[in-house]
Amino acid sequence: MHYLKKSFLILLMPLFAFTIAHKFYVSVTNVSYSEKDDALQITSRIFIDDMDQVLKERYDIEAHLATDQESVLSQEYLEKYLRAKFVIEINGEPRAYEYIGKKYDNDLIIFYLEVTELDFPTVKSIQIQNEVLTDMFDEQQNIVHFKIKGKKKSFVLMKENTKGVLNL
Repeated sequence: MHYLKKSFLILLMPLFAFTIAHKFYVSVTNVSYSEKDDALQITSRIFIDDMDQVLKERYDIEAHLATDQESVLSQEYLEKYLRAKFVIEINGEPRAYEYIGKKYDNDLIIFYLEVTELDFPTVKSIQIQNEVLTDMFDEQQNIVHFKIKGKKKSFVLMKENTKGVLNL
């Protein structure tokens, strides 16, 4: 009888492999230049459930993002987390950005950021350091797409390599 149980388990094992969902940890950030506003305009798309988890883990906030029970503190802590993990440098100098806000789109949260008064003719390099969620998930990949004045460049940033630079 013991032999039958063992055989049955061995036969079922391959079926269990297909029932475990594989989770991807990825964000996508687009950086573009607005000539009209002389500003870098940045959108970053991140999975809502991952951001919910990081707020719980880092700040002990039950955010309930994108639900009717969303915490009134969620906006404040989302911005706090982003400012700690997403850094912009222009010509090697840290540059403050304006946190414009966020919106939800299906299972994503989209953040809107802007670096104003750029004085674009003097810009030689733009560096993005994106450590969003790399402190939570070793597999996290943060893809950054630059599209500035006809120059396109993309980076896949990970825990070991969190910076991407566009030289102009």
